[in-house]
Amino acid sequence: MTAKSTIKPKILYSCYYSRSREGENFIPEHVFSYQISGEMIASDSKNTYISKEGDFRFSKRNHLAKFVKIPPEGGEFKTISLFLNQEILQEISKEYDFKVTKKPDSKSMISLAPNPLYKSFIDSLISYLEVEQENNEALFNLKIKEAVHLLLKVNPELKDILFDFNEPGKIDLEAFMNKNFHFNVHLTRFAYLTGRSLATFKRDFQKVFQETPGKWLLNKRLQEAYYLIKQGKSPSEVYIGVGFEDLSHFSFSFKKKFGVVPSSLFTK
Repeated sequence: MTAKSTIKPKILYSCYYSRSREGENFIPEHVFSYQISGEMIASDSKNTYISKEGDFRFSKRNHLAKFVKIPPEGGEFKTISLFLNQEILQEISKEYDFKVTKKPDSKSMISLAPNPLYKSFIDSLISYLEVEQENNEALFNLKIKEAVHLLLKVNPELKDILFDFNEPGKIDLEAFMNKNFHFNVHLTRFAYLTGRSLATFKRDFQKVFQETPGKWLLNKRLQEAYYLIKQGKSPSEVYIGVGFEDLSHFSFSFKKKFGVVPSSLFTK
């Protein structure tokens, strides 16, 4: 008798009437998504990915990304996302003896070519997602498994990504932080993604930067903001992009460091 899963299957049907800047997101699980309407712009430390109406995408787990959701003129932004959790993937891997045969691609997001099988699958989900989702756990579990098999059929190269259960290994801390300082996530996320415990991360960080993570991140973000504003970007455009949660905190920190409010440097 197998133990009952404690992780609920997750399928999201998102609707937005206005432009939404989601800020920072840590992607903990692989995600299979379909853009029903509107446009989504996602970016990591290396690339920018644009999803338009009718596009399918695959987002890899253990990545940091920023998202901007843009509805069509006079309409709604709509997307369906299926979170392919590790427990379900391990079940499938054991049942069908799927194994990784080569190192996965390093890109955090992959655009999937349109396919009638994908579209039929998404259409079968919409009627369930547009009504109350209570007590649909068993159905969603089956649908997520169906999605995994569909991905393997249409894009078999995803096998080496889906069934790679390795956690992040210890990597170059300095290089990683200089690429990802603008993501506003907890230190535990940075620690995990660099293959360290939080205590080891803080200790290694001090050795590399001769400063605590909190102080270094604040200074690095403010320096980047200063540069971007001097280049012609407005403070309201800059503050989220460099890792601040709200404009008032950004303005206060900026003035404390540079002696002037950020708006005084901005020239149109």
